[in-house]
Amino acid sequence: MNSTATDRFDTSRFEASRNRLASLAYRLLGSAADAEDAVQDAFLHWQAADRQRIKVPEAWLTKVVTNLCLDRLRSAHARRERTAGAWLPEPLLDGDPMLGPADTFEQRESVSLAVLTLMERLSPLERAVYVLREAFSYSHAEIAEILDITESASQQHLHRARRRITAAHRRGGGEVDPASARRIVEEFLAAASSGRTERLVALLTDDATAISDGAGLTETLLQYDTPQRIATVVRAGFKPTPAKRRFAGGTPAIHYALVNGAPAILFVVGDQVVGAVAFDITNGKIATVRSIAAPTRLARLAEAWRQHEPDTPLITQW
Repeated sequence: MNSTATDRFDTSRFEASRNRLASLAYRLLGSAADAEDAVQDAFLHWQAADRQRIKVPEAWLTKVVTNLCLDRLRSAHARRERTAGAWLPEPLLDGDPMLGPADTFEQRESVSLAVLTLMERLSPLERAVYVLREAFSYSHAEIAEILDITESASQQHLHRARRRITAAHRRGGGEVDPASARRIVEEFLAAASSGRTERLVALLTDDATAISDGAGLTETLLQYDTPQRIATVVRAGFKPTPAKRRFAGGTPAIHYALVNGAPAILFVVGDQVVGAVAFDITNGKIATVRSIAAPTRLARLAEAWRQHEPDTPLITQW
């Protein structure tokens, strides 16, 4: 095999792992854009390596991507961004390959917006061990090799990570029936659109929270933590005005969708997603509302939507 054919063969070996590597990087970083950058950096490492000496490409690439992501998480820029109160996971439309694997409840939960947010409380090593074990089912021996730690350390990191995530995620009620989730979201939208704040309050858990990125116009996230306050803010936010339509670039339609496995509504102008509101539902009520409208956080979701065949909108003209 000549050098050109060898390069093509080796490139195809990398491409066969690209989706898996991207889904690993996304879970570690919570950002599709950063995950894509990490995978591209891994490809450059792959091209520069003596590939004849790499016995198991999948294991080698997993180690490279994991450590590239850890470097990003430990960087001064990432620490500033993630501690300044302006960080949210980047939402992805269901069906995006970055959301795989999704065969088990643990795999699906590890990519939910709730757990991606909670993983910010973990150290980079705890986060890596948690993702490698829960989402990709690596053994502690394999994780130790990937992270250059002992098996005992891997087990300890996993124990701490599980304890911290479980303690913070104790309100979770497991997976929600899709039909029930859609009904609750439709009721939320109807109440928000009609101004029935008392109905909005009734749809929220007593300890509900709401988080908004302020469409990227604020330096910190906007957070609300009582049902009454959330209902008031939601009612104001869902009231259409000429100024909001100008900001959105037109009159949006509102569609139901699944985002990171959770029910959501998308504000769509033409074929462009200009806003997403995702919901965590537990015991038949809404526990968390996440409103995301910063264009940088919606780039990949918007691109996926343009290739998506949408259902009839819940509201044709908002």
